[in-house]
Amino acid sequence: MSSSADRVTFRVLVYSDDSGTRREVITALGTTLHPDLPDLEFVEVATAPMLLKRLDDGVVDVAILDGEAAPAGGMGMARQVRDEYEPCPPLVVLIARQADRWLAGWSRADAVAGVPVDPMELSRTLVDLLR
Repeated sequence: MSSSADRVTFRVLVYSDDSGTRREVITALGTTLHPDLPDLEFVEVATAPMLLKRLDDGVVDVAILDGEAAPAGGMGMARQVRDEYEPCPPLVVLIARQADRWLAGWSRADAVAGVPVDPMELSRTLVDLLR
């Protein structure tokens, strides 16, 4: 019989300068997305330097980046991460306006989700990326 310590987890980095946005993402996703996928463990970061440090540490399986983060927005950071990291984890950019979808495309993110966070939309997006 395996213990909970033996369970595989996906480490989800949540980048936002807004602790409320980080909390909203974590609450929306919970610890279990789908019975066929590993549990989720969250790594919260509020600054671009910490985002890059966590990526350098190799502790990220997927990253959710707040497009409205300041001073370094999630879309610009997504593009930088895509250019500088190989392999690059899947990237999800949170956008506040549908009009920003084109900019999210420019960022080369793998997926886009809206804020305020819709738990069903974000969960579906992550399940699709992690499968």
